[in-house]
Amino acid sequence: MSWIPGSEVYDSRPLDPETLRAAVPGTLRLHTVGQAAIDDLDPLTYEVVRHRLWSITDEMGETLKRMSGSVVVTEANDFDFALCDELGQEVQIGLYNTFLSASLDLAVYWTLQHRADNPGISEGDMFLCNDPWVGGGLHQNDATVFAPMFFDGQLFGWTSAVAHELDVGGVAPGSWTPRAQDVFWESLPTPPIKVVRDGVLQRDVEDMWTRRSRMPRLVALDLRAKVGANVTGQTRLRRLLETYGPDTVKAVMKRMMDDAEQRLRAKLRDLPDGTWHATGYQEHSGMDDRGVYKIALAMTKTGDRLTFDFRGTAEQTGMINCPYSGVRAGIMSSLLPVLAGDIPWAAGGLMRCFDIVVDEGSMINASFPAAVGKGPVGPAWAVGNLVNECLAKMLDSRPQSRAAVQSVCGGTFDMVALAGIDQRQYPFVSLVMDTMAGGYGAGVDRDGVDTGGMFVIPMGRAPDAEMTEFTSPVLLLWRREEIDSGGPGQQRGGVSGSVCLIPHDTPVPMGAVFSGTGKAATQNAGLAGGYPGNTQLDLVIRGSDARDLLAAGQVPRNLDDIHGQRDVMASEVETGIGLQDAVFVHWQSGGGYGDPVRRDPAEVAHDVREAKVSPQAAASIYGVVLDGGGEVDEAATTGRRADLLAQRRAASGISPRDVPGSVDGGEALDVNVAVSAGQVLCRHCGTGLGRLGEPFLAELPRIEASPGTAGPHVWADPSTYVDVPVVFRQVLCPGCATALLSQVVPSDHPLVADHIQP
Repeated sequence: MSWIPGSEVYDSRPLDPETLRAAVPGTLRLHTVGQAAIDDLDPLTYEVVRHRLWSITDEMGETLKRMSGSVVVTEANDFDFALCDELGQEVQIGLYNTFLSASLDLAVYWTLQHRADNPGISEGDMFLCNDPWVGGGLHQNDATVFAPMFFDGQLFGWTSAVAHELDVGGVAPGSWTPRAQDVFWESLPTPPIKVVRDGVLQRDVEDMWTRRSRMPRLVALDLRAKVGANVTGQTRLRRLLETYGPDTVKAVMKRMMDDAEQRLRAKLRDLPDGTWHATGYQEHSGMDDRGVYKIALAMTKTGDRLTFDFRGTAEQTGMINCPYSGVRAGIMSSLLPVLAGDIPWAAGGLMRCFDIVVDEGSMINASFPAAVGKGPVGPAWAVGNLVNECLAKMLDSRPQSRAAVQSVCGGTFDMVALAGIDQRQYPFVSLVMDTMAGGYGAGVDRDGVDTGGMFVIPMGRAPDAEMTEFTSPVLLLWRREEIDSGGPGQQRGGVSGSVCLIPHDTPVPMGAVFSGTGKAATQNAGLAGGYPGNTQLDLVIRGSDARDLLAAGQVPRNLDDIHGQRDVMASEVETGIGLQDAVFVHWQSGGGYGDPVRRDPAEVAHDVREAKVSPQAAASIYGVVLDGGGEVDEAATTGRRADLLAQRRAASGISPRDVPGSVDGGEALDVNVAVSAGQVLCRHCGTGLGRLGEPFLAELPRIEASPGTAGPHVWADPSTYVDVPVVFRQVLCPGCATALLSQVVPSDHPLVADHIQP
């Protein structure tokens, strides 16, 4: 992408605090405290003020939810907020969309550098921003309102509120299009502009902001909701300052970040040094493309610091890009729940513990004017998946941290946008937010949570079906969990779900955008031989008989009940939905952990009774045979599992051999392998697998078969979507044929060696 004059000013990458402080004009007085004030805090005051700050941010979120009229906010919780210090360092973030909150500080950094002189930063001001190169969000739909907080004439801190807007302009409803060649096809990115001045909402700025949208009244309401959230935060914060004094409160804020940093560093010091690798993909760079584009990660942990190295990632292309704010948000979306689940989320301290190495102009650090509309649900989400995979492998190598291991959750957001005329004869744009109910990944000792939500949005949820039908001209035929969708494993990944809907009470056909990768190669990887979760499937059933069935008193219960021409949606599609069409969306589940043939047969039987696993999958994947009463047939199960292992041996060329026996000693690296004196051994049979740090997985027996052999949760032939060959790959122990690795990936997917210090 060629350089655009003036674009270099929109670089939000943070300066170190002292450099940033020096860049702020002297006319803007910053409130700060010295280390002595932090050290002198008594424990009781610290805890009381810390919890008050936490309460303030929560109340900001409640204000935003109660004022917004958008289902995205009020039902799905796709928003967040933050309380920052005078430099923008995040002291407390919300538990909603961590993607959004993890980039709010970047917008403040940029504003301090570029707005302090002109138009100035004053008491009573608020800034509006939806420029992902500045920060505060990852694409233009993420609109942020952030406000400086002054006390006694000094800039004490900042409050921020951000939410996804359903439409902020561009050539397609919903504001991103698979046809985009650059950002000018999408919504106009607006760097920080003063939307509130001296406590008064600026009507000219509001008109400029709402004019671009197909839903101006909803955008205007959300704007006021974010202003209201900031007013709530600053009102409550001012009372706290008046009670305890600004120096005490600021000392608590600084200590919160310091404590979060030190607790994370202590946790890292207890983990082994090493380098772990993960590679993921984005499918289709735009409409009619059939390519696959790589994102590569090498995560190195040294002492108490992490380095995330993404060199080798594909160059920016089409509309599947994100700027720097996206790669950092992707990292934080996994680091927060995986490594910092028991640490207060003072993100300004946690972010001091890692470095990012990423090429300028790559798909995850795109240069202006790349198209970035898909940023958060595409490459940024994929970054989070890869970070999760690497963190899980690191944690799995130490007994004290193994409980935090979790396979990849959900894979990505299956984005389906609908637009047209609603039942009230007004223009509408809506997202199928039911896909928020993704499956969580399995852990070492637990199954993933079924339809539990989204990893990046801890408080996210699927909307009430009645609310979906109230706000959009659609009728839901069903929304349900899908059997067999969870990644098979010794611990099963949480199942995902599907929704099927038809247009209802609208006079005209709808426009639609389908945008979601993971239809050919899975995004929701398993661990330690656990299978990935389901591939994604989006269908439009053209000219369906759904309405005729309803008129006859029959409610369709599955796809087999609905007749019509099935139109399979690629990863990036812009299309129309006729009044007789039906839309089917099946989103992604969590990956499994461990070889499924080692799952407790009683657990498999329970899954069958609960309709999480079909009897056919129980036999073909888990090797569990049930009798007529649904109980485990012990003899038949033993024989079936022996047959499955024999099939693996035959397919991979493993010859019969004597095995030493299970391994009790050594340092376990996961449920399958241990290391002793640098030698990697199978924990189940004692067979030597190779030397630690060498690419031994690439030398072991493997099976590469069609993806459908992974199970019924892999929906379609990948050639439906992409031109590169995609395979179901299993790497096996040459002694007992236990699956050490199970993937649905392009055939040239690398088997890179992780380097772990014993």
